[in-house]
Amino acid sequence: MPEQAIEASGLTKVYGPITAVDHVDLNVPSGGVFGLLGPNGAGKTTIIKLLTGLSDLTDGNATVAGFDVRRQPMQVKQRIGWVAAEVILDDDFSGWENLWLQAKLQRLSNWKGRGEELLSYFQLTERRKDKVSTYSTGMRKKLEIALALLHQPQVIFMDEPTIGLDPSTRRGLWELITGVNREFGITVLLTSHYIEEADALCDQVAIIDHGKFVACGTPSELKSRVSADFVELETSESVDESRLKSLPGVTEVRTQGKVWILRVTSAENFLPKLFQAVKTDEIRRINVEKPSLETVFLDITGKRIDNGDSVPHDYRKFYATMRRARQ
Repeated sequence: MPEQAIEASGLTKVYGPITAVDHVDLNVPSGGVFGLLGPNGAGKTTIIKLLTGLSDLTDGNATVAGFDVRRQPMQVKQRIGWVAAEVILDDDFSGWENLWLQAKLQRLSNWKGRGEELLSYFQLTERRKDKVSTYSTGMRKKLEIALALLHQPQVIFMDEPTIGLDPSTRRGLWELITGVNREFGITVLLTSHYIEEADALCDQVAIIDHGKFVACGTPSELKSRVSADFVELETSESVDESRLKSLPGVTEVRTQGKVWILRVTSAENFLPKLFQAVKTDEIRRINVEKPSLETVFLDITGKRIDNGDSVPHDYRKFYATMRRARQ
């Protein structure tokens, strides 16, 4: 296995007038967990399709497990596993029969020992003879990951692996994904729009928006880029802007009507000063955003990852203004 499990330069995909992936450069070290984080429609799934050979590149080059995606697509596919966002299983087959079918499709001969090991690892041994239609959503997802690991790939792609799962099941699957990476030594590239998922699982993260990488690094490195807290304040009366700007720790203030967004060095130190300067009955709502991957995305793009249109238009202009002021 090469030092870099995945390398891509100028990765581009154009569908008619739409550029889904726009000249992306990507380097994923072998043995790690790499996350593509961004809202729905940002281009995450398209990147996976390009790297797995499910879609042709419009431009650029890429290698996976040391093989060129354009010139050696079969060698690439022999060394990768793929878990789709939607579970793809035969509900009329048992768990073991789904493994058998996967082995047939991949022309595997000595697969049974591996199949037993995977069922045990994912705690599905007792349900191996039951139809998949009787499995819970979490069990179905586990089985699909087992199918992707049956041929012992070097790299596994997971497209929104926990979408549709309840929080408890999602966190359980996080542990399994971490185990797949560590215990099987497999490089994992996953896509997600869950902030906490990327933060919990990934050694490195690329934040993507409109087909472009807007930030890359470890979660800690990315969060350190936003060396401030954001305080969103809604008031019942018109508050004098000069009062807010004069408060200790305030670096920027923007307003739209009775809603204020303040960039402060420390929310903990700022809030007591705020309550001294603004009467309690004037305050309708306060929201504090601490440095996170969400605030990184918000700071760069002016919108939230979970919903690209969830931040009001005036907020987007506010964050755009702050970015220009820092440049």
